[in-house]
Amino acid sequence: MSERRGLAVLGGGKMGEALLAGLVRRSGPEGVVVCERHPERGEELAQRYGVDVVGLEEAAARSRVLLLAVKPQDLPDLLGLLAPSVTADHLVVSIAAGASTATIEAALPAGVPVVRVMPNTPALVDEGMSVLSAGASAGEAELDEAEALLSTVGRVARVPEHQQDAVTALSGSGPAYFFYLVEAMVDAGVLLGLPRALTTELVVQTALGSAVMLRESGQHPAQLRDAVSSPGGTTIAGIRELERHSVRSALIAAIEAAAQRSVQLGRADGSR
Repeated sequence: MSERRGLAVLGGGKMGEALLAGLVRRSGPEGVVVCERHPERGEELAQRYGVDVVGLEEAAARSRVLLLAVKPQDLPDLLGLLAPSVTADHLVVSIAAGASTATIEAALPAGVPVVRVMPNTPALVDEGMSVLSAGASAGEAELDEAEALLSTVGRVARVPEHQQDAVTALSGSGPAYFFYLVEAMVDAGVLLGLPRALTTELVVQTALGSAVMLRESGQHPAQLRDAVSSPGGTTIAGIRELERHSVRSALIAAIEAAAQRSVQLGRADGSR
C-alpha cells in the first residue's frame, strides 16, 4: 500500500461540504485538503474548516483517498484533469449521483480502486446514511476504508452497484421529501391559528421522536401508526384524508421518478 495518507475532497458543493464538515468535526482538519475551482468558495471553506485548498496534482500527491464530490455533469472534466496524477495506490471514492464505477474506472489508469457512494445531507449533523458499492478493482479492504471514512458522519450500508439508483432515490433524495412534509405540516398548523415558531417546534420534535421510535422499537411503521389511530378518533380521520388524496401513491411515484432520473444521469455520462 502507498505511503500516502489523508483525504482530498474534490469539489466544495453542498454534499462535499457536508462530508467535510462532519469529518473535520470528528477528526480535525489535519491531513484533509480541498480542491475547489471557484477561488472564493475555496477560501470560504479554508477559513471555515481550517483545511488547505490546493490544486488537483498536489491533492493527489498528498492524499491516499480522493473523494469525488462534484455534480455528475462535471465529473468527466474532473476525471480528465485528475487521471495523470492518479495511481493504483490511491482509493477513489465517488459521490456523484448516477455515475457508475465502470465510467470512473474507464477514465483513470488501470487498476485504480473505485468505490461508489450515495450519502445524504444529514451527514452535516453526524446522522447521515451512506451506501457503498465496490468497483472492479476495489475489494474488502477498500470498502472497509471507505466505510471507516463515511461512518464518522453517520451510518453506512453496502449494496450491489445495480441497486444504487434506488438508493439514490430513497435515502439520497429522502431528506428533501421529509422537509417537504414538514413544511406542509407547519403550514397546516399556521392555518389552524398556531404561531409559526411554535408550530415548527411541534412538528420538528414530533418528526425526531417518531424517527427514534422507529429505529429503537423494531416495529413496523404500520404498527406504530395503528397505536396512534384510536377508533373514531382524530388521527384516523387525518389518515383517511391522506389516503383519499393518494399521498402514499404520490410518494412512491416520486421516489420512482428520482430513481429513473439517477439512471438518466448515469447514461448521460456514458456509464450505461
